[in-house]
Amino acid sequence: MPSLSSLSPNANVAIIGASGGIGAEFLHQLCADARVQHIHAWSRSEIDVSDPKVRFGTVDLFDETSIREAAVASSIVAPLDAVFVTTGILHDLSIQPEKSIADISPEAMLDVLGVNTVGPALVAKHFLPLMRRDAKTIFAALSARVGSISDNRLGGWASYRMSKAALNMLIKTISIEHARRFPQAVVVGLHPGTVDTNLSKPFQRRVPAGQLFTTAQSVSQLLQVVDRLTPADTGRCFAWDGQVIEP
Repeated sequence: MPSLSSLSPNANVAIIGASGGIGAEFLHQLCADARVQHIHAWSRSEIDVSDPKVRFGTVDLFDETSIREAAVASSIVAPLDAVFVTTGILHDLSIQPEKSIADISPEAMLDVLGVNTVGPALVAKHFLPLMRRDAKTIFAALSARVGSISDNRLGGWASYRMSKAALNMLIKTISIEHARRFPQAVVVGLHPGTVDTNLSKPFQRRVPAGQLFTTAQSVSQLLQVVDRLTPADTGRCFAWDGQVIEP
């Protein structure tokens, strides 16, 4: 089981989206990390985990007040050492990724941008100022390779691609500002690969053999990646295997 060995001992960690497939696995693996003393698990729904180091709460990415209150509650015991934003949307009952520009719906596009870009921006706004200043910290948000403009060779999925490209720009922008007061901070986007979750299920038949990961595989790799990163890496997006994803 990976350990966040590069963080201060008795680390204080927050997970936004802890009830989702990847978020729940982050919670599970961080509970097993002896260096993590406090975990603040935030989500829209109840979480069923009985571990004394975990504190639960609800948060709504469309409600800035709830995000601000979550940030304050997460930092009462100690400054935050790591924040993982594991929220995201590709489809739901009313949203499907566009096959062409003819499928664009302004309402659906705004919903996707709201969850994938605006939500993480508000989390950064309220959580980043409450992080530790005297040691390495991690602020990581789930991104995606399809957010890379230079890597886009197929088209389609306009809303999702836009939202992740915008998220990557957000990561770069806030990393510059944050480093002025928190020089040991690492602010990054993370591409988890194609993971066996509800988000990917409708599209798994297209995934090449051996490239569909379990949540345990993906999160284990991501934790190893962020543990190796230094402040020189801040502002970039990294894949599960440690490779940089170009803008």
